Amino acid sequence: MTTNRIIALAGNPNSGKTTIFNALTGSNQRVGNWPGVTVEKKEGVLRLEGMDYTVVDLPGTYGLSARSIDERVARDFLVRNRPSLVAVILDASNLERNMYLALQIMELGVSNVILVFNMMDVARSRGLDIDVKAMGIFLGLPIIPTIGNRREGIEDLKRVISLYMRGRGDGNDDKLIRKAPFKYRQELEDAIRQVGAMIPKDLAKKYPARWVAIRLMEDDGEYRHIVEGLASGKEILSKVESLRQHIEGILGYDVETAMAEMRYGYINGVVREFVKKKPSVADRLSMSDRIDTVVTNKYLGLPIFFLIMWIAFMLTFDLGGLFSTYIDSFFTFLGNITAVHMRPEWLASFVTDGVIGGVGAVLVFLPNIFMLFLMLSILEESGYMARGAFVMDRLMHAMGLHGKSFIPLVLGFGCNVPAIMATRTLENRKDRIITILVNPLMSCSARLPVYVLFAGALFRAHQGTVIFSIYLLGVILAILLARIFKSMFFKGETTPLVMELPPYHIPEAKGVFLSAWQRSGLFVRKAGTIIFAAVILVWLMASLPAGVGYGSEHSLIGRLGSIMAPVLSPAGFGYWQAAVALFFGILAKEVVVGTLGTLYHTTGSGLSAVIATHFTPLSGYAFMVMTLVYIPCIATIAVIKRETNSWAWAGFAVAYSLVLGWSLAVMIFQVGRMFV
Repeated sequence: MTTNRIIALAGNPNSGKTTIFNALTGSNQRVGNWPGVTVEKKEGVLRLEGMDYTVVDLPGTYGLSARSIDERVARDFLVRNRPSLVAVILDASNLERNMYLALQIMELGVSNVILVFNMMDVARSRGLDIDVKAMGIFLGLPIIPTIGNRREGIEDLKRVISLYMRGRGDGNDDKLIRKAPFKYRQELEDAIRQVGAMIPKDLAKKYPARWVAIRLMEDDGEYRHIVEGLASGKEILSKVESLRQHIEGILGYDVETAMAEMRYGYINGVVREFVKKKPSVADRLSMSDRIDTVVTNKYLGLPIFFLIMWIAFMLTFDLGGLFSTYIDSFFTFLGNITAVHMRPEWLASFVTDGVIGGVGAVLVFLPNIFMLFLMLSILEESGYMARGAFVMDRLMHAMGLHGKSFIPLVLGFGCNVPAIMATRTLENRKDRIITILVNPLMSCSARLPVYVLFAGALFRAHQGTVIFSIYLLGVILAILLARIFKSMFFKGETTPLVMELPPYHIPEAKGVFLSAWQRSGLFVRKAGTIIFAAVILVWLMASLPAGVGYGSEHSLIGRLGSIMAPVLSPAGFGYWQAAVALFFGILAKEVVVGTLGTLYHTTGSGLSAVIATHFTPLSGYAFMVMTLVYIPCIATIAVIKRETNSWAWAGFAVAYSLVLGWSLAVMIFQVGRMFV
């Protein structure tokens, strides 16, 4: 029995890999980052026949050439960790594209590989008839057809995994025989063999010799660097260069292109042999194609996109608000009980004003946060989010951004930190830095409690529309500033958008809810750590020095706020409490609400009533815009520095956002006063 109990799931983006991962691991999952890089790492536990196996969901990639961070992470894991089994998840409706990654994994020399042909229902709807059994025999690999979102084929997949992990899947399962291993044309095979023979044994223990030879022949910079450090490195690289020149002389073009063409040629032959398309369906538009004629239409695409996003935010507010009322009632009841029965008085103040007034004021909005993540998950899983990038491409191009930048920007609605990390999928450094700089303008979920509080207090009849306008303003500002930053720092042409539009499918309920639950859990953990620590600091500063009234202008926090308040007076909210809330909001944007709750001794509806007495609709809207734009939170500043590798860019992001936020808030209030 194998001692390595690691199962790796590999696959292209939009192949349904995460759905398969969820089906195998259920709720036994944990999310973190890969060591040394800010790319999300998902692991889970699969229990089969009394044994626990670690399932690792590798980043979605189209190949293993390591042109992006995701590809490098996936490749390094397969090479260095050498999992017992690699399950490659393929979109059965598009095998010619998906098989490229599978072929490279086979080239990598992984001992146990199985192919999972997912989305078989989509393949059938397109008239594709796949002879799975015959293709499996030809390739010498087990192929398991699945429909992940319906859990069809999952038990078959578990059975095959169990056989392999117990050492009984090495050809005995379905009597598979590798009849046609992929080979390059003879000149290349001879070159690979010669280079492979020169690879020292020590290096071959870490990286398969044939794989190293293939990467060197494709002029992979990372492997060239590895070989350069060897005693025989110069000799090996000299031989590689000589062989490359010889082969290019025969072919008439570069080796990298030739090897890619040979892989695709092999794949094309396999697909042509084992996949047949029914004539009656061959010329018929698929359901996805018919929908796309409307939602990606040149004139209708953008209005439809904004309508869908507006509906998502309306549902976020309306449905989330139903549950927020119960949480508000609970914290109000808890605060009243504590104030009456807890002694001594300072402890009662700490619990009531600090903990309940601060953390409770934030947690009241947890249902709204959950609904926002749920809406985003549904849009992502259904395949519509990719269309959002497509229809926005022309507008993004006009403003100097790559259309692909829209995906990290939309992810910013959830949290700016992973959204900035997601810019690693952009190949061009200029596009990456511009997208990073404007990403904090996308209103993250941490700001949502501020919007819900102020919109509920000041715009009760139009809450959803007001909140949507703030999000829309962030998008507009991001696009406009991207154009300005491009003209200032990065002049030149923007590369065209080339991206895959995955087929539409009904999101898996369990996967969508699990994703929203996990992301909301991060919000709750933040409430129990950063926000808790911040409101305790606010409570202490509001209680000191001894003898002053709690939260008075003479307390430490009152004095701090009084210094900053005059700067905010032109924006209509020159109250020291507002100044302090914005100041501590730099720690985490949720702290804005927590600070107000702590200073005003109340949560939920009570806090809304206080806001209505201190703010007008005009000054309240200016405050929301200030919250949207001004200095990013500390975590976002840190990730900007890390992703750009420059404190200068991080400092620039802080400076421009502070000036822009204050300027917009003042302009909105001062111009608005002329009309009210």
